Amino acid sequence: MLHRVVANIRRQDWTAVVVELAVVIIGVFIGVQASNWNEDREKNQKAAEFTERLKADLRVEAWNYEIQIEYNKQVLANAQRAADALTGKTPLSDEALLVAAYRATQLNINSRRRATYDELTSTGEIGLIRDQALRTLAMDVYTLPVVDQIERHARESEYRRAFRMAFPYEVQRALAETCGDHIAPIGDYAGIATVLDYPCTTGLAADVIAAAAAILKKDPKFVALLQLRIADIISDESVMAGYFGPQMRGPLQNLREPLQRLAKEKP
Repeated sequence: MLHRVVANIRRQDWTAVVVELAVVIIGVFIGVQASNWNEDREKNQKAAEFTERLKADLRVEAWNYEIQIEYNKQVLANAQRAADALTGKTPLSDEALLVAAYRATQLNINSRRRATYDELTSTGEIGLIRDQALRTLAMDVYTLPVVDQIERHARESEYRRAFRMAFPYEVQRALAETCGDHIAPIGDYAGIATVLDYPCTTGLAADVIAAAAAILKKDPKFVALLQLRIADIISDESVMAGYFGPQMRGPLQNLREPLQRLAKEKP
């Protein structure tokens, strides 16, 4: 091409020179445009893939929040049941007391689904999520420490520690196996209602149950620690309601509704 242009210049064939240069310019332009189109196509495909991945992760987070809220309510109900029985307000059988006291120690381990968000933020590609509302929702959900704090509060509960120190491991194993958490698969919202608070029998001998209940009844610290556990759960519930309920104001206003809407979308 260059030799032809030089030859045409020497012959002063300006028409040919213009034609040759035009061919070069058009070729370069088409090459650049094709490269840009290919780059845009790859970027759009990447953005679409990350958007779908982020939505899938947030659907799991929506489930996590719902089960966290309901699970805490069930733990609270059992803590109140045990406290009322120990203070004589509402009598329970020894077995029912033991079960309620055990369930008051329980916590929901929340496995966060945040790999996509962490990848986007660590690589500086969060802008690939072009839906502003989705991007803001993800940022609010994954930077909010509430769920992790609630899990930590339950794990560090003085009542939980005292209960586990007071009872033989055989009793605790029987309680865990017969009256522990039911596993609700992610997305099974109906199963949340009975993940912890459901009818059960321990299978323990009557004398073992009576001895275990006597430990609770004779030591006043259990009532005091149950009262503290109840207060802590109510406080955590208030925090969850604040961040995820309609009364929240400001940039984090009512995260629960957009999460619920997203959960209902078909992938």
